[in-house]
Amino acid sequence: MNNTIKVGMLCIFLMTGNVVFSQNSKEAKALLDEVSTKMTAYKNMFIDFSQTLVNEDAGIKYGDEPPIRGEIVIAGEKYQLEYLGNTFLFDSKNLHVINHDEHEIAITKGDLDADDGFIYPSKLFTFYKEGYQFKMGKLQNINGRNVQFVTLFPMDSSSEIVKVELGIDAKTKHIYNLIQTGSNGSKTTFTITKFKSNEVLSDTFFTFDKQKYLAKKYTID
Repeated sequence: MNNTIKVGMLCIFLMTGNVVFSQNSKEAKALLDEVSTKMTAYKNMFIDFSQTLVNEDAGIKYGDEPPIRGEIVIAGEKYQLEYLGNTFLFDSKNLHVINHDEHEIAITKGDLDADDGFIYPSKLFTFYKEGYQFKMGKLQNINGRNVQFVTLFPMDSSSEIVKVELGIDAKTKHIYNLIQTGSNGSKTTFTITKFKSNEVLSDTFFTFDKQKYLAKKYTID
């Protein structure tokens, strides 16, 4: 799986170890715990998001490219993500990566491996609990919303992520955006553009329909 897709799956989806916390970091952890508790209590979440990339060292400036848009439905550990022409379907046991352009499907046991430092959908609201130190950031007014930022720093010095800035709506305690700064100087921003929760889902929503794709001449590995 290429790095663009792996970085994309950071959003898109959204945080301690044996650390002596200052008051600032204790406050940050309390806020992250509150957000995690609230959002994991939903039976499911429908999230539309946009992604932008800036890397001034590479000559990529804000606005050079249109935002990449995607959507994800999450229910517990299960998710269905639509991103960059692919569908990622995780049924809590197997991950199905459906490439619609190439009519190819790859099936692997278990979720994507998070050991490479990336954050995947099934860990969106709990990733901060292992491998990060954090502190409170700025409170900013963005489009009329008060957004409190928390900055997270990976404990692994070899991580491809330098820091993650998580923007939290101060009123709803929902995640507003996530900004990842990479070791190569790139800054990837994911912004939640639409959010719904506790929608009615069919019993087969997260079930892979093998026969449907075989009928469409997809190759399944």
